Amino acid sequence: MIFQMSKIKTELQNQLEENIIVHRKILHMSNDIVDVISNIQKKLKKGGKILFCGNGGSAADAQHLAAEFLIRLRPHINRNPIPALTLTQDTSTLTACGNDYSYDMLYARTLESIGCSGDCLLGITTSGNSQNVYNAMELAKEMNIQAFGFLGAGGGKVLELCDEAFIVPENETGRIQECHITAGHALMEHIEDELIEKKYMSLQ
Repeated sequence: MIFQMSKIKTELQNQLEENIIVHRKILHMSNDIVDVISNIQKKLKKGGKILFCGNGGSAADAQHLAAEFLIRLRPHINRNPIPALTLTQDTSTLTACGNDYSYDMLYARTLESIGCSGDCLLGITTSGNSQNVYNAMELAKEMNIQAFGFLGAGGGKVLELCDEAFIVPENETGRIQECHITAGHALMEHIEDELIEKKYMSLQ
């Protein structure tokens, strides 16, 4: 039992150290994150909404970030909801598209129904090669929807369709996802701060 606990502790320490190492790497890539944040902010200011998509853990990240846009991230911040939706829909939509068309078409199908010119799409994929994200990005171009990526593993084929992208320089899925949510929270906090500042300035 003591040996097992020691092993778990060692593995945990290794994971935490890996997390710190990868986050230090992205410190030198802050301009990439800033570019994504700046461009999404411009779209939201002009009345567009932000749409998210991803698979597995990245689908959870998409829902996580959309919820924080709609509600809030920080408990002491009170502001109006920001228009945001995840293309990861309910199980009926997921299974209907998979059965009737193809799972690869899920996000493109949803984007076609609710996306509008002037919106922005943030595709989250650790491999950069998720076909359903790629198809949604491709359609976004046709619909005049600006496409952004939170990617990993060199960016993959989705990178070619991104107007701006943040690529985590790592191949381990867990480490990539941890950096994606850090960047997502940075995006959210900046936009909340901008909204609060704007509200404050309008009262002067």
